[in-house]
Amino acid sequence: MNNVVQLTVPTRIAPLEARITALLGAFADHRRHGDDVFWLKENAELLNILECTGQAVAPEALARHAGFYAQAVHRLEFFPQYYRFILSLALDLEDLGMPGHEAQKMVDFAAREGLAEAELSDLQRAEARRLMTRRGVDPIRDPGLNDRLRAFCSRTKTFALPNKKAAYELTHIVYYLSEYGRRDPDLPEEAIQSLHFAGLTAFLDQNADLLAEICIALRHAGQMPPAVWTAWLEQETGAYGVVADAHASINDDYHEYLVCNWHQAVTGAPVFRKPVRDERLRFERGARAQTVLRELSQAIYGLDHRSGDWDRMRPRMEPSLSPQARDLLSVASQSSELFDAYFEGFARAGRA
Repeated sequence: MNNVVQLTVPTRIAPLEARITALLGAFADHRRHGDDVFWLKENAELLNILECTGQAVAPEALARHAGFYAQAVHRLEFFPQYYRFILSLALDLEDLGMPGHEAQKMVDFAAREGLAEAELSDLQRAEARRLMTRRGVDPIRDPGLNDRLRAFCSRTKTFALPNKKAAYELTHIVYYLSEYGRRDPDLPEEAIQSLHFAGLTAFLDQNADLLAEICIALRHAGQMPPAVWTAWLEQETGAYGVVADAHASINDDYHEYLVCNWHQAVTGAPVFRKPVRDERLRFERGARAQTVLRELSQAIYGLDHRSGDWDRMRPRMEPSLSPQARDLLSVASQSSELFDAYFEGFARAGRA
């Protein structure tokens, strides 16, 4: 008989706890060496996401970090310049279920040595405070710190222009003030507007990494992100490829993969829905539409007389935009009710 029916069997993936175990193993042992500061960064990011979203982590998964944890106090004492990474790792390991009290010793050491006093920025001071108060120590004792952080967030015109550094700082301020969604960050309305402005720039730039962080920050502030952004991020998360490859470059899209799955977790959606192995992994984002930011800026810059009025400027700019850019700009303009206010700042009409 020649009429054989071919069946397509869906790819089966392991349960979530097993996927988390494999993912922790891949980051702990197969991407970088433990004496690399970027090993600290990557593993701290993954553990922080697992801890702040309340994921269940098996004891055997935490055991992959037993060697680090056993030497954590010694490492902190010898590498105090990395104290925020090292503290973050130890605190999250314990809060996820690692037996021991090394983090308290580390917080006490950091307080005695005044490590937070070496921080130059309010953002870093806020992170140090957030970490150390998890074990009852406030190393900053600055009653004006929160006011300065909220003032930075409330300068909306900062975020009407492309500025990734400022946008990431904005999201992290919300994380620290809200204790990663555990309390109200008490943001002024202007700070919420800043998050929308930064989100519009990230969406126009098709930057899923930054947009995911912004949507998380909005939720931590008690706000619902625009549905268009959330739907796009869900689509992007599903498009990631995770490939086991012993020779894979570590210059991949791992951070975007982690942050997009973090966003999925805060929305209540399934996370890490890709087959993963306890091996060297390469994280690849899916194909993505072009960014509109450059075209939009060039179109505005080339006009003799520009205005901050979106309805007036749109027909003047669109002829110089590609069809793809026009489509993306149209979607963005309808995604947030604050788009008109955003465009007024983006157009820089007052500086013409």
